[in-house]
Amino acid sequence: MDNSKKAIGVFDSGLGGISVLRDLKELMPNENFIYYGDSAYAPYGVKTKDEITKRCVEIIEFFIEKGVKAVVIACNTATSASANYLRKKYKDLPIIGMEPALKVATKGVKNNNIVVMATPLTLKEKKFEKLMNKFMGNNNVIKMPCPKLVEIVENDLIDDENVVLDQIKEYYKNIDMDNLDSVVLGCTHFIFYRDYLKKFLSQKTNLVDGNLGTCRHLKDILEEKNELNKEDNIGKIEIYNSSEDQKYINLSNKLLAR
Repeated sequence: MDNSKKAIGVFDSGLGGISVLRDLKELMPNENFIYYGDSAYAPYGVKTKDEITKRCVEIIEFFIEKGVKAVVIACNTATSASANYLRKKYKDLPIIGMEPALKVATKGVKNNNIVVMATPLTLKEKKFEKLMNKFMGNNNVIKMPCPKLVEIVENDLIDDENVVLDQIKEYYKNIDMDNLDSVVLGCTHFIFYRDYLKKFLSQKTNLVDGNLGTCRHLKDILEEKNELNKEDNIGKIEIYNSSEDQKYINLSNKLLAR
């Protein structure tokens, strides 16, 4: 098959990566996508690096069987734990990862107060430490592990305003809200909280995520390889999940349509 017609694989520990899939589809509507949610093994944020890498390899093998032309790791935690290993193992397959958009949050600002919301593993990995050392400068960066916000999405409670706001308030109870300049959404699940956070945070607080940068990076790679799908058709989306519970497929479609 002509590589341009092949699908793009997108995966996450669960359903957060649907937010990336949605942005990819908007940027490249002609492309075909295969999404894999690993809900049977979620959450990744509290697992070991080796456990996560094992799952990532199994998912990449699934995508290779499906004949994909590229893979997006739509998960900051899986990127932190496994991206370097996966790129070495699958040298001929473009693998694009995610990282907290600290570079964007600190660009042109020297005395920024920044909260990075992410999973526990993302925040304790050396990859994030290097990112902080590179872009922190004189900025004050506060690490905020938010595993409960992953669970809320996975349990289809994202529309329960009381549950969501109570959890957000709990995480922010010790933060000086008046002096908070930027919030980095360092987990793809957290994109679904944008509207809640806009209401909760000060109007001057900047919300930053890495979705669009990741999507554009993939498009650039496919363009360089002359593998963009130029057909004038809307591409297809196939959704798979490691859990046998149909509710995860249903919830994936629901989140995609938000």
